[in-house]
Amino acid sequence: MANRGYRKFLKTPSGERFSIDDEKVRHEARFDGKWVLQTDISMTAEEVALKYKELWMVEAAFRSIKSVLRTRPIYHKLDETIRGHVFCSFLALMLLKDLQGKMEARGWRLHWDRLKEEIDDLQEITLRNPGKTFVIRNRTKGDAGKAIQAVGVALGPTVRLSEGDAT
Repeated sequence: MANRGYRKFLKTPSGERFSIDDEKVRHEARFDGKWVLQTDISMTAEEVALKYKELWMVEAAFRSIKSVLRTRPIYHKLDETIRGHVFCSFLALMLLKDLQGKMEARGWRLHWDRLKEEIDDLQEITLRNPGKTFVIRNRTKGDAGKAIQAVGVALGPTVRLSEGDAT
């Protein structure tokens, strides 16, 4: 009885024991396997469904960003820190959305979890040798290389002389 979702399917005829209201169950069954969205804005059903899907994607991305930025749990005590946290999370979402748009413009699909792993795998080391210092980076792979290319970043060669040694 405490669950409102189930309570609507119960009836209590003349104070007797609870029983299932089969008519209400049949009436609600017409929505099985369907989404039902109700709104008071003037959009087509297709536009409302697309906006709802975008909202779902933003919420999923927000959860993902919070874990990537390792911002959980944070206990704020001041309004300024709450605003800062929300601003940084929103900025990260905007950057993700921009990256997604740039990749889609090139016909590439963004796989966020794979991209995170591949960017985490990207490493660079500095080797100091008498007279020369080299910087060595591993090759990008998969979505990481595509994402870096989509935003217009030039990584340069995988092996290069350090800035101080380049003459």
